Amino acid sequence: MNIRKALTLQTVTVNLPGTTKQEVIEALVDLASAGGKVKDRAAALDAVLAREARMTTGLEHGVAIPHGKTDAVDELVAAVGITREPVDFAALDGNPCRIFVMTISSIHRTGPHIQFLSEISRLLKSADVRDRLLAARDNRTLLSLLQG
Repeated sequence: MNIRKALTLQTVTVNLPGTTKQEVIEALVDLASAGGKVKDRAAALDAVLAREARMTTGLEHGVAIPHGKTDAVDELVAAVGITREPVDFAALDGNPCRIFVMTISSIHRTGPHIQFLSEISRLLKSADVRDRLLAARDNRTLLSLLQG
């Protein structure tokens, strides 16, 4: 599944709430649930938190990509949020994060999950793209930047 299919105006925000890893993940699950494709919010949240407990999904350059696999969805569900303040996400480079991309995928399908993560990773490699995402003033602009 590509970025254009996975993200909608309802599943992106330039005002992601949260000051802790737990709060950010909960807010992302709520955002993903707004798209109507999450059948069980609690199960989806548990899946993402369980994956995060195994190893941090905080990467580098202020980016974190929390994700999980569960029966609570039938297809890939994604959400993107930008926080106003940096959040300690135990990132690999030791820096806090402000750009959060979350995926929840079915335990029965791996292809769409891998394709989406590959696309988003390529996009977020660019410092210019990251800067433009952080500068987005509204959700429509954020979505447009993500969808290219």
